[in-house]
Amino acid sequence: MGEHGILSSPLDAIGGTPLVQLRRLVPPRAARVLVKLEGGNPTGSYKDRMARAIVEAAEGRGDLRPGRRVVEYSGGSTGSSLAFVCAVKGYALSIVSSDAFAKEKLDTMRALGAEVTLVASDGGRITPDLFVRMREEVERIVEGEDAWWVDQFHNADALTGYAALGREILEAVGASGGRVDAFCAGVGTAGMLVGAAGALRRQSAPVRVVALEPTTSPMLTEGRAGPHRVEGIATGIVPPLLAPGTHDEAATVDEAEARGLARRLAREEGVFAGTSSAVNVAGALRLAERIGEGGTVVTVATDSGLKYLAGDLYRA
Repeated sequence: MGEHGILSSPLDAIGGTPLVQLRRLVPPRAARVLVKLEGGNPTGSYKDRMARAIVEAAEGRGDLRPGRRVVEYSGGSTGSSLAFVCAVKGYALSIVSSDAFAKEKLDTMRALGAEVTLVASDGGRITPDLFVRMREEVERIVEGEDAWWVDQFHNADALTGYAALGREILEAVGASGGRVDAFCAGVGTAGMLVGAAGALRRQSAPVRVVALEPTTSPMLTEGRAGPHRVEGIATGIVPPLLAPGTHDEAATVDEAEARGLARRLAREEGVFAGTSSAVNVAGALRLAERIGEGGTVVTVATDSGLKYLAGDLYRA
């Protein structure tokens, strides 16, 4: 931070997001549920943490240098966050995405200077083959332009950015005299779940880590993928970052339940976010019932509901 509290770069506004306790949706005799509000990051998403960590690690190794183009495929929030970081640092950026993802996210990428290539979806659904076709387009760009591929599904530098999120949770919970009994989150690349959990496990008491996915694409729980509409998670694979020992269990959440919960979170708790955030909270509420009074369950509202107003999530 610069002099008199003035930040020297917009990148320094990443992190330090609030941790809030749910009051109305938690059932009686359940553990308290705390939600990290990542919509407070500059692009309104937790992915800002990852984008900065990955780009700066690549710069440090010399993989990314001035004048080289950055490229990645993304369902939206990663693309927006990379566009933000690249705008600050002066890198050209190509993002491969799809019409299956929120228009607001695609528009954000373009507003921040990214060149966006869209791959057609199957009726707006997120399917495993969609990510295969997006990756093929990235490979074409890399080969044609000698671009640097972020490769978020294999890039362990993301864990550095998300470890800070875990440390912030520990600091806040510890300041209240408590401990974290369980942490859960939906899995896309698994970077956030693994990175934050690694930091949380530094507390003296054990932390139960639960990976979440929609019931329509139960790759982690049943070994099969399927179409769904939860942006940011369940890409049809077991992500490489979700190595053995990084989590204790996997569980599914019904997509329709999550969409309804997203609306309830906004109206009853003032937590305004998207469907993947509601998946996280649904999982946390179940864990809170299992753990019971006196415990603490933590999860993450990954982004802002402002990214979903053009779709049908908040029209019901």
